[in-house]
Amino acid sequence: MQVVMPTPAHRGYSMPAEWETHEATWLSWPHRSGISFPDAYDRVIPTFVTMVEALAKSETVRICVMDSAQEKEVRALLGQVPPERVEFFHIPTNEPWCRDHGPIFVKRKHDPQLAVIDFGYNAWGWKYPPCDYDDEVPTKIANHFGLPLFDYGNFVLEGGSVETNGNGTVLTTKTCLLNANRNPKLDKESIEKKLHATLGASQIIWLGGGIEGDDTDGHIDTLTRFVARNVVLTSVEENTEDPNYIPLQHNLQTLHATSLSDNTPLEVDTLPMPNPVYYNGHRMPASYANFYIANSVVLLPTYGDGNDEWAASILRQHFPTREIVKIDCRSLIWGLGAFHCLTQQQPAISFS
Repeated sequence: MQVVMPTPAHRGYSMPAEWETHEATWLSWPHRSGISFPDAYDRVIPTFVTMVEALAKSETVRICVMDSAQEKEVRALLGQVPPERVEFFHIPTNEPWCRDHGPIFVKRKHDPQLAVIDFGYNAWGWKYPPCDYDDEVPTKIANHFGLPLFDYGNFVLEGGSVETNGNGTVLTTKTCLLNANRNPKLDKESIEKKLHATLGASQIIWLGGGIEGDDTDGHIDTLTRFVARNVVLTSVEENTEDPNYIPLQHNLQTLHATSLSDNTPLEVDTLPMPNPVYYNGHRMPASYANFYIANSVVLLPTYGDGNDEWAASILRQHFPTREIVKIDCRSLIWGLGAFHCLTQQQPAISFS
């Protein structure tokens, strides 16, 4: 007889919304031998420093580094950050995209309140091997803190491919989760069952494709984000000649036709797209939707664009109690990601 292990959902766990209180934000620091920023490491590091300085005003920042030598180097770079606000962990990584290789934390009301899910990670469909260090990160973090660990290593899922409202609804995209380079033996129904079992999802909203230059096959965090239980911000392209115009319009139409499982209408607000950003003749996946919601700040990637302030003003409307911190990402986007791709939130637990 096959023994069926209890799933996170059966144990009462589910994934909280990003705007719920964090204990910390996790990062994985890049290194010169990585492939994310070819010939641009020194130009990218100031953006990382600015990001940590902003986050440290909001919460503890936990950083994975290769070893004590890299810890010393990064500590020197973060000289303006109060040392008690930054914690270092000698957990080697291949690349810095912690959203995708880091732990996905799930939470419940009784002890142990917090647990870690370790999904399989294959560098976005084996595009950028090796990824063996990255794939081990969630387990190492769970073991360090003595947290319950749910091992789903046979199910490939990156954190940037799912977005939750913390109340059972999960947004994702067909082009990513149904891609044969992730879980070729699983169909849509099987993947939905996995999301129900692991993230505590009761409703899956499927959008279409991603934006130009996105090597993740269409991560949701460059497209559409929850900003409240029944409110989303979704990217739209105003230029009808731009290749992003049609797929983003299709996403917009899908969202307008969607209600939550309790029949609450989904409220949809729009974010502009920045003007195209190119590097070595290739279009970058520049998007304002790749913002990160911390306890007291929201990090907004900007691109020296006339739409930067427009995007910031929209976020201020939805997060009036948080400071919207605009950080230029024209160097960072050369790695094909921005702040949400680099961060992973660790939810706070309550004390009885």
